[in-house]
Amino acid sequence: MNSTIISKTIFIVLLIIGVTTTSCKTGKKKQTILSEKVQLNEGVFFKLSLAQWSLHRYVEENKKSPFHFAFQAKQMGFEGLEYVSQLYKYEIEKLGFDVVIDSLKTLSEREKIQNVLIMVDDEGDLADPDESKRDQAVENHKRWIDAAAILGCHSIRVNTFGTNDSEIWKTSVVDGLRKLSEYAATKNINVLCENHGWLSSDPDKLMAAINDVNMENCGTLPDFGNWCTKRKNMNEKWGDCAEVYPDKYKGTELMMPAAKAVSAKSYDFDEAGNETTIDFLKMLQIVKDAEYTGFIGVEYEGDRLNERDGIKATRDLLLKSASNLK
Repeated sequence: MNSTIISKTIFIVLLIIGVTTTSCKTGKKKQTILSEKVQLNEGVFFKLSLAQWSLHRYVEENKKSPFHFAFQAKQMGFEGLEYVSQLYKYEIEKLGFDVVIDSLKTLSEREKIQNVLIMVDDEGDLADPDESKRDQAVENHKRWIDAAAILGCHSIRVNTFGTNDSEIWKTSVVDGLRKLSEYAATKNINVLCENHGWLSSDPDKLMAAINDVNMENCGTLPDFGNWCTKRKNMNEKWGDCAEVYPDKYKGTELMMPAAKAVSAKSYDFDEAGNETTIDFLKMLQIVKDAEYTGFIGVEYEGDRLNERDGIKATRDLLLKSASNLK
C-alpha cells in the first residue's frame, strides 16, 4: 500500500473514532490531564505505563475501538503505552497491518505519550519442538518487531509456549529466542520473556534459557502475577491452575537482572486499597533494589471493579507503595 493511500486511510480511522479535531473544551481537558501526570510521578523512581490488557473487556466485550487506547491512557495520567497485539485482530483484517500501526503512531503522537512495547500473542510457539514450526513462529513475530521500531517502542513481549517437557524446552526455547533476537537486534528492539504460563513462569528455568541465549536484547518482563507453571489440562495455555511457582517475590528477584520492563499485575483490593494477593510494597522494593528505573506497566486483571476503577486502584497503590520504600 502506498503512502498516500495509507495517509488517507489513517485520516478515515481518526475520523471514525472521533479524534481528528480539537475543540477549546478538549484543549482545557488535556491541560488538566497533563497536570495530573506531573503530580502523579513526582519523586517516583519509575515511569507509569498502561498495559492495554487492562482494557481488553472494553474492546472484546463492549465492542469499542482499541484505537481509543492512547487517549484513555493519557486521560488517566499515564506516560507510556503497552499495546496488546491480539486486540487489533479485527482492525488488521479490515484495514491492513500497515494502516493499523501507522494509525497507532499518529494517535500516540497526538496525545504526546510514549510507546513502550507490544505484547505479542497468537503468532506461533517460539519453543515448539518442531523446528519448522518454531522457525515459522519466528517469521510471524518479525512484523511486530518492525511495528515496534516504527512506533518507537523499545521491546516486544513474546510467549515461550511449545512444550511442557523441560528438557526439550530448554533447547527449543533458546533456539527460537536467539533467532528472533538476532533479527530484533537489527531493528534495535528487545525481545522480552514474561512469566506468562507454563515453563516461563518458572524463573529458574526461564533465566537459564535467557542466559543461554546470551544476547543483550533478549531479556525479561517480570509480572507481579502469572506464576502458574502447570494447568489442570496440560494441553491448555490458560485455564485452571494445577501448580504455582512457590515464591513470587523470589521469582521476581531472579528475573530483575535481565528486566527491561515490569508489569504490576493486580486482581482485587481490600478496603485500605491494598492488593489482596500481592504485597506491592515488597515487590516494588525488589524492583528498586535491582536499580530499575524504566516503565512499570499497570495491568488490572480483576473482575470485581470495572476496568477504569481497577486501573486507577493499581496506579494509586503503586504510587503509595513507592512513597513508603526504603
